[in-house]
Amino acid sequence: MPGKGKLFVISAPSGAGKTTLIRKVLTRFKNLAYSISHTTRSPRKNEQNGLDYFFISIDEFEQKITLDHWLEWAKVHDNYYGTSKSFIKTSLEKGRNLLLDIDVQGAGQIMALDLDLVSIFIMPPCFEILSQRLEKRGTDVKEVIVRRLENAKSEIARKDLFQYVVVNDKLDKAKEELCLIFKKEMAWP
Repeated sequence: MPGKGKLFVISAPSGAGKTTLIRKVLTRFKNLAYSISHTTRSPRKNEQNGLDYFFISIDEFEQKITLDHWLEWAKVHDNYYGTSKSFIKTSLEKGRNLLLDIDVQGAGQIMALDLDLVSIFIMPPCFEILSQRLEKRGTDVKEVIVRRLENAKSEIARKDLFQYVVVNDKLDKAKEELCLIFKKEMAWP
């Protein structure tokens, strides 16, 4: 029977570069799997159902809430996001190391569950750069960007709840710092 896998929870305000860093980490560690979350938001350009997220309807998501399907769930930027409880449990029992890319609300829910996990917060170098990244991304209208920036203030205020904080000011430096955390926590040679 394989050993129990390790759960890694990574959160950040929108635009901090979390997804870019996660992609780089996943290419470095073959014994690390990505846990695909569910969401009710529309796919962004180049996002694929079942690869980036499972895109489901609001009705389906809310039905799964009543059925206690979610390990964690939250409504963020007017959309639901959630992590399947059964997928996480089964994967960890099979000895898989899992990486969860989730919002700060969801991370807080998971960290309160008394699970053996590693929590990492990705910080933008400053609020001005975060704003520039969101605008440059070109995926949201101005009102959505303003809401994301407002939410970022409260998310950044919760960074001390996480075991590790990585500042994403220079991508290569942040990637190396993040990889060192994974090496340490997975006892990677």
